[in-house]
Amino acid sequence: MSSAQVDLPPYTVLRAALGRTTEFLAHELHAPRASAPDWNELEWNVARAVAAMQGITVLLANRLGWRGPPSWQAFLAAQLELALQRDARITLLLAHIGTAMHANGVPCVALKGAALRPLGLYRPGERPMGDIDLLTLPRDSREVAHVMEQLDYVPSFETRRHAVYAPRSCAPAVMFGEHPDNVLKIEVHARIAEMLPVAEVEISAGWLDSEAPSGINPYPAMAELMRHLLLHAAGNMRAHALRQIQLHDIALLAGKLAEADWLQLLETPESRGGAWWMLPPLALAVRYYPGAIAQSLLSEFTARCPAPLRHVATRMTLTGVSWSNLRIAAFPGICWSRSPGEVVRFIRSRVLPSRVAVAELQLAEAAQPALKQVSWYGIPHARRIQRWLFARPPRAQTIVSLRAALADLRPDS
Repeated sequence: MSSAQVDLPPYTVLRAALGRTTEFLAHELHAPRASAPDWNELEWNVARAVAAMQGITVLLANRLGWRGPPSWQAFLAAQLELALQRDARITLLLAHIGTAMHANGVPCVALKGAALRPLGLYRPGERPMGDIDLLTLPRDSREVAHVMEQLDYVPSFETRRHAVYAPRSCAPAVMFGEHPDNVLKIEVHARIAEMLPVAEVEISAGWLDSEAPSGINPYPAMAELMRHLLLHAAGNMRAHALRQIQLHDIALLAGKLAEADWLQLLETPESRGGAWWMLPPLALAVRYYPGAIAQSLLSEFTARCPAPLRHVATRMTLTGVSWSNLRIAAFPGICWSRSPGEVVRFIRSRVLPSRVAVAELQLAEAAQPALKQVSWYGIPHARRIQRWLFARPPRAQTIVSLRAALADLRPDS
């Protein structure tokens, strides 16, 4: 049975199950309990989708101190095996990228998950990667395209953030959770920036220059890797699209940072985005990984955070700012605005999106055909606004993940 044919329970029931399972599993990675949760059948099924959406399935498989129902245990075991196969493919592709970049005289920085791999923070397969992110110099765009061609990767689509390349021969991702056959794309960035919510925070100046050696380069400092993890988490929190694996990254890397690294982050000049936006991802990481960051250090970041955002940051939960939040918010992340003018600009951008923003939404839908299971992106924007304000529209990505998790249980799936 296809996931599109799976019937889901009422909105309120589903939302409650998402909250209970997300918060329970989120705390299990830091302090696993000895006994399994007392969940009903729906909650166990929703938990499968939550684990996949949050990117923590293999971490749970390796760390849980209890056993759930047979279907849960079979899910964890299958995901572990598949993740190990996918991890091997990622290792091979990264090696090919490094060799091709070096041979063509192109320097790059392997970002986020790819940069974490050599640090030994995760066991094989534990840290999922849906794509490989690279930072390259704008001047090298033609050479980068040539490298992608050598790797048998072709342009897929391009946004303001990056150019996306996909294998020449690939089928749409149809496998639930981790699977080696799911498409492994390469996203090429010329700069790293996020809109919080309408003011751009750009952080990549100085990471790569014309003197950098060809091939894959590391971040210039451990603090810069943490800066990127924090900004990526902040951008996703703002959009209610965080995954717990991002908090796990932050908590693990925090143990590697020296006092000088933290001072470098705290003293970030406004020309590089400042430090005002760093508290929410740090505070949320501490909520689920107590002790990962010293309270005295967290207080320093708190002092640099604007009062309205600081107030909200202390109350954020993983459910509220992640894919486990079932509701499409009208103005997600408006609390990141630093002035009344930014509030107005953000509201305007949601009510009257630019042509570029609309085009990027269409690209996102085209890149994920499964989203067409939910009638959201295909309806007129005016109707979407009405549903934001007067209804409880469910998020397409979350619904698709839930249906896939339930369909995966069916004997004929």
